[in-house]
Amino acid sequence: MRHHAILIDEIMGIMFDTISSEMLERMKYLEGIDSRERIDGTPSLKRLRQIPPETGKFIALIASNCPEGEFVEIGTSAGYSAMWISLACMERKIKLKTYEILPEKIKLARETFEKAKIEKYVELIEGDAIENIKSLKNISFCFLDAEKEIYEECYDIIIPKVVKKGVLIADNVISHYEVLKHMIEKALSDNRIDSLIVPIGRGELICRRV
Repeated sequence: MRHHAILIDEIMGIMFDTISSEMLERMKYLEGIDSRERIDGTPSLKRLRQIPPETGKFIALIASNCPEGEFVEIGTSAGYSAMWISLACMERKIKLKTYEILPEKIKLARETFEKAKIEKYVELIEGDAIENIKSLKNISFCFLDAEKEIYEECYDIIIPKVVKKGVLIADNVISHYEVLKHMIEKALSDNRIDSLIVPIGRGELICRRV
């Protein structure tokens, strides 16, 4: 059976054909780091722990079809997923707000956005995302990929702020199902949203505000 990971070179389509050579180079660079860290014993908090390319493609497509409103990412890491989301931002001429608390990852993310030449479409906000997102309004798209211990609190803050037909996507819901079980069950029974788990990458929980 073919491995889930998709080579960047295999990805086709109008949106994905707009990936610049600079972004493509940075994506491949970060993919290499992530691959090595998953087998060399790098401690969990220090690893990039980024999404695979097929998840990046998936969230970009979802984001591109969301209604008007704020685009948010909780957990920037080195900026890999933000590059994918930025493709939707380019189409819509808006800016993604992405939150990261760890200094070493903030440094990597800034380098990513500079090298990929997407600073016009991404705003990196340093500090505790929980406190920062409380002031947000009219969220159209949110990608949640942070420490699993804060997922449910983020869900509780974000969902009331999501506009009609807006979307929250939470990563790792299959790979970390036991840790996230309570939040997942809450989402699947929440009458404010339509929700399902998509078995792509490490598992994506899709929540669409009704």
